[in-house]
Amino acid sequence: MTYLWVALGAAVGAALRYLIDRLVQSRHGSLFPWGTFTVNGVGSLILGLLTGVSLAGDAPWQWVIGTGFCGALTTYSTFAWETVRLTEQRAGVLAAVNAIANVAMGLGAATVGYLVADAVLR
Repeated sequence: MTYLWVALGAAVGAALRYLIDRLVQSRHGSLFPWGTFTVNGVGSLILGLLTGVSLAGDAPWQWVIGTGFCGALTTYSTFAWETVRLTEQRAGVLAAVNAIANVAMGLGAATVGYLVADAVLR
């Protein structure tokens, strides 16, 4: 039954990823993929929070949110494709910024989420 809950979380996460990506990207005229950057940051923050909360005990909703929702909300493949696409468009500096910023932001957001959950649950 868990796989059905994970699938439900993934359906919501994928739809939200598309909507957020389009909304954010439509507000910027640059080549930089702000939509993907945003969903990856939000997903990393949520996963960090979830990790901090999960240390207090296992719960079924962790699979729904962590694996399903965040797994579909965040997107490494789109991030990689957009980085390659920037390189192909001769925007090598933006490609490098995209790669470095996504990794740094993802780790930073996950850390902040974890620290917030840890502080609240103490």
